[in-house]
Amino acid sequence: MSDAVSFAVISAEQHLSKNMNVYVIDDHPLMREAVVMLLRRMRPGANIVELDRMGGVEAAVQQHGTPDLITLDLKLPDTTGTSGVHELKKRFPDTPLAVLSASPAADAEEQCIEAGADIYIEKSSGGQEIGNALRALLSADGQFEELAPTDNKLSKRQKQLIVMLDRGLSNREIADELGISEHTVKVHLWRLFRRLGVKSRTQTIHYARVHGLLTS
Repeated sequence: MSDAVSFAVISAEQHLSKNMNVYVIDDHPLMREAVVMLLRRMRPGANIVELDRMGGVEAAVQQHGTPDLITLDLKLPDTTGTSGVHELKKRFPDTPLAVLSASPAADAEEQCIEAGADIYIEKSSGGQEIGNALRALLSADGQFEELAPTDNKLSKRQKQLIVMLDRGLSNREIADELGISEHTVKVHLWRLFRRLGVKSRTQTIHYARVHGLLTS
């Protein structure tokens, strides 16, 4: 599992982001090291902070500053259920949070998303899958900047997603139709929500209708 993450082939196309703080919170040393290695390949200039429990966040913030991205293991010595997600999103509501868990998505994904996580990634996923998901959350191409309500400059893929949401397609159905993975669909949706300043599929469809992004 960790080997797959460690040796994932990561594109070097993205520009180095200075002063970026990435917090990796995982009590499993091998997995934490693998994720750190993956992130260093993606963002060589980032300041990556390693923690093995939630209790170290306060001191880490004082020393390194506010995180720009957080990866969180769901099961830590000092967390119960989604308590870690709740705590982090309460303190850092605008910081992208990726839950990286050994638990199957069917067991915990819905609860984590409801608690505020931006994406749920199974540790058993291939290294490329994990890399693609984290790379999207780290994107330096303006995806973190929400557009004003009057600005409808969306990519072709984002407009396509809106139509699919309006059709009522599930993530799996969208993935099958586009020939991509469910993880990639989730990242695309997360970026779309951020761009429109919405938090759900329903809000996305409403926004699209109000701003003329859907013809019906």
